[in-house]
Amino acid sequence: MSDLPTRTLGRTGLEVTVLGFGSSMTPMRWTDGQPIAPETADKVLNGVLDAGINYIDTAIDYGESEISIGKYISHRRDEYILAAKCGCTVGVAPSLGDGAAPHIFTTENIVAGVDQSLTRLQTDYLDVLQVHNGPPVGVIHAENVVETMQDLQRAGKVRFIGSSATHLSDTADHIALGVFDVVQLSYSALERQSAAAIIAAAHSGAGTVIRGGIARGGPSDGRANTSLWSRFEAAGLDELLDGATRPEFMLRYTISNPDLTTTIVGTLNLEHLEENLASARKGPLPSEVYKEATRRLDAFEG
Repeated sequence: MSDLPTRTLGRTGLEVTVLGFGSSMTPMRWTDGQPIAPETADKVLNGVLDAGINYIDTAIDYGESEISIGKYISHRRDEYILAAKCGCTVGVAPSLGDGAAPHIFTTENIVAGVDQSLTRLQTDYLDVLQVHNGPPVGVIHAENVVETMQDLQRAGKVRFIGSSATHLSDTADHIALGVFDVVQLSYSALERQSAAAIIAAAHSGAGTVIRGGIARGGPSDGRANTSLWSRFEAAGLDELLDGATRPEFMLRYTISNPDLTTTIVGTLNLEHLEENLASARKGPLPSEVYKEATRRLDAFEG
């Protein structure tokens, strides 16, 4: 039994841990990292499940992520809710990653992509299938994207459908369609542009999945967004830490949002995973600290 808090993923009714795992863990074409050793992927993925995290997000674009999930934890399939994506170009070598090919939302590419993902993930179904990196709502209508995703539901290959857009305007349009069960957005204390969209998604009945909830780790981490962390200092948030680390404060600020369901955080460092777990177990920030942090951020951004 996991001691991580859980929340209901909107109208799906699925109970998900407030801390999920983002498995874009194989360095993609636009990174400078080295290929991940198989034993590392094995340890991290099984460590995630051993810790009680039950929401895992992946995509064709994420290098060998899907293959690693299938190889190392498909035998534990009943322990996790699996969210994947469609629109990624099918047939691209896993080592190339996100920047290697455009996203295509034809019926043929979506169906072929789901079939490829199921094979790589070694599973018969996806719990959530999300449109990836958009597309604009005009493309959704022109390519019958929703109808294709619903056909995959009827075929038993997908349980619920969702949106994972890059641009906030596309996210707002997707929410307005009223068809997506899950909406994934970027959000953190230092990147709050999607705050209204999170409210709108939750009020529509969709589950909300947050990415970037700790700005890709602390300021010294290799993939951290240093420009965002400068806002942390400028807003005077260090004065509110009360013994917490900055990443802990950030994660707890993110899960303090009452309209958030889960936040997906990816790491290949088991120590960082344990730190994130410890932070999530502490739950949201005290209400007065959350309100003061929000006030300071509002004043800084205003």
